[in-house]
Amino acid sequence: MALTLDQVSYRYAGGAGVSDIDLHVGDGELLAVIGPSGSGKSTLLKLIAGFLLPGSGRISVGGADMAAVPANRRNLGVVFQNYALFPHMSVAENVAYPLKIRGVGRTERLRRAVAGLAAVGLAGFEDRAVASLSGGQQQRVALARALVFQPSGLLLDEPLSALDAALRAEMRDEIRRVQQLAGVATLHVTHDQEEALSIADRVAVMMEGRLLQVASPRTLYDQPADARVAAFVGLANLWPGRVRDARTVETALGVLACDAAGHAPGAAVTVLVRPERVRPLPDGETGSDLPNLFSGQIGRDRFLGSIRRYDFATPAGAILGETAFRGAFSRVSIPPEAIRLLPPDTPTARGST
Repeated sequence: MALTLDQVSYRYAGGAGVSDIDLHVGDGELLAVIGPSGSGKSTLLKLIAGFLLPGSGRISVGGADMAAVPANRRNLGVVFQNYALFPHMSVAENVAYPLKIRGVGRTERLRRAVAGLAAVGLAGFEDRAVASLSGGQQQRVALARALVFQPSGLLLDEPLSALDAALRAEMRDEIRRVQQLAGVATLHVTHDQEEALSIADRVAVMMEGRLLQVASPRTLYDQPADARVAAFVGLANLWPGRVRDARTVETALGVLACDAAGHAPGAAVTVLVRPERVRPLPDGETGSDLPNLFSGQIGRDRFLGSIRRYDFATPAGAILGETAFRGAFSRVSIPPEAIRLLPPDTPTARGST
């Protein structure tokens, strides 16, 4: 069943909250919500779950209005950040608990708990104590428990934040596999952009209690709605500019060749270039005919294993780049097709580390 929010607003006593949220999570879709701390993403999840009641607007599950439905009657599975497993119960008892409180008989709820554990790769773990499980195994138990009663929707509240980096990568793929197997509408709140981009069908970006953009991961990264989204999602070079004509834009770095994409001559814009689109020219390579060619020197140079992230200093300003090339270079080129023109917001570009 689909989850839908129509013009939903909520205000805490201190003034923060969410405003005018329109959002739809389709049946079987996984929609990730990202944003900085305090952006309202956790508030959004609590409103859908019924832990908070909106000041205005409508929340529906499968077309049914949830206004008068308490949290424990909304038929939504929730996986919390700390998993909230019961330490005095076995693994199977934890998974079966939602069925017990719904009046399902012991034999049937045990059968469904066993099937649920098998679905998350924990067949044979039924009689184990929760405390004996690793963090990843506990996360799987929490996921099985949230799905065992065939919920109308699944809410994930930063379920991987307590795991180490390697295990997070493994478990995010596991979440996606199990979610697709269940075919349930899922809203996944996370602070991890890579996690969101890698497993979600669509990603919603929130800031200051409002949705800035909801799009597929590729669209969000390659075609952000504005400079705020571009600066938040991934790393970005963002420069104020002014359109010169249909094929060029003026920036502090100089005149760049690009497609003005319908922006009128004289229009103020923000120029976006993702670091991985900056092309280093190895020393000794001519490349004199390349467009948007800059000479300079490498400043801060960070080795990150599979890639190298560097600040390239030119007389007119710095360019942030990423490359797998490990050799020396003193020139870089920005392909015209790598340049996207955004509305003229000019926030500070997300820095490198």
